[in-house]
Amino acid sequence: MGDQRVIIRMQQNSSTNDLAKLFHTLEKKGFMARYVPYRDDCFVMVEGRVDRDLALQGIPGVEEVISTSNPFPLASLELTNGKHSTVEILPGLNIGGGHKLVMAGPCAVESRDQILECARSVKKAGASILRGGAFKPRTNPYSFQGLGSEGIALLAEARKITGLPVISEVMSMETIEWMMPHVDILQVGARNMQNFPLLKALGKVDKPVMLKRGPMATVDEWLQAAEYILLGGNRRVILCERGIRGVETRTRNTLDLNIVPLVKSLSHLPVVVDPSHGTGIRELVAPMSLAALAAGADGLIVEVHPKPEEALSDGMQSLTTLQFSALMKSIAKLMPALEVFREGEEPCHSVTVM
Repeated sequence: MGDQRVIIRMQQNSSTNDLAKLFHTLEKKGFMARYVPYRDDCFVMVEGRVDRDLALQGIPGVEEVISTSNPFPLASLELTNGKHSTVEILPGLNIGGGHKLVMAGPCAVESRDQILECARSVKKAGASILRGGAFKPRTNPYSFQGLGSEGIALLAEARKITGLPVISEVMSMETIEWMMPHVDILQVGARNMQNFPLLKALGKVDKPVMLKRGPMATVDEWLQAAEYILLGGNRRVILCERGIRGVETRTRNTLDLNIVPLVKSLSHLPVVVDPSHGTGIRELVAPMSLAALAAGADGLIVEVHPKPEEALSDGMQSLTTLQFSALMKSIAKLMPALEVFREGEEPCHSVTVM
């Protein structure tokens, strides 16, 4: 554990004058502070080591003073008094806090026909969000790198036709602004988990961000990466476990499902699992999807392709549309059983299957 930190929760009706007085008081005590405004809440982070009582409870505008030695204070359960957060994707569509959803679609947008067929199919099966890569960071520079801006335009068209919100990976700070109107969730890929300039930039946007765990990242490193986004003022952060690098060579990665209950014991942020990248094998996606939900995941992100054998990327780990439909039916059967075992928690909402 690190040095002691103090987080000050401000009252919702606190004024600019209240903040000015608080900052002045902290400066007189020798501390610097940072204001973190959220949509429905605001905090002041006291910077530097705090080894004494600041006695701030009586200052106008101060609602609560939280003392913590947590290295990721804004992501921690301490901030929410043990309650897990709900992230609003769109009005009426949430994840976390008992709301579970499935994101599905191809690894990469390849053509108009492909993405529209896939979007219609996953919506019919019950998916809530369409996934699709427009920019594909590949290990091999000669592999398909995605359609770029054309891919984003095709995702936007699929969103308009089907009504499904869209998640797609953002690769750089320069692409954030023009992706914003067309993408409902900005995904940070595993390779960019510690791209700190990108994380800081995403902290300033009013858009949900899904942060994938790096292949060699520890839990603390992952949650501290999320802290960069939270510290910028963007509270709508979703974590995604997508497998880590292990000793096994028969799977693409080792899907680290014990991380789900572990992270939920540490952080209030929703946790999604990616069984496609986590295994790299189509036949393992369905059982690991069910296992992830049983472990407490708030949702899944699954790769689906109308013709996986013809996919330009990740065909071996992509479900067919029929396989995805079967998976969604299995999930619908599993959800009532999970509610029985989660005594004392908020009831989980069944994934809608049309």
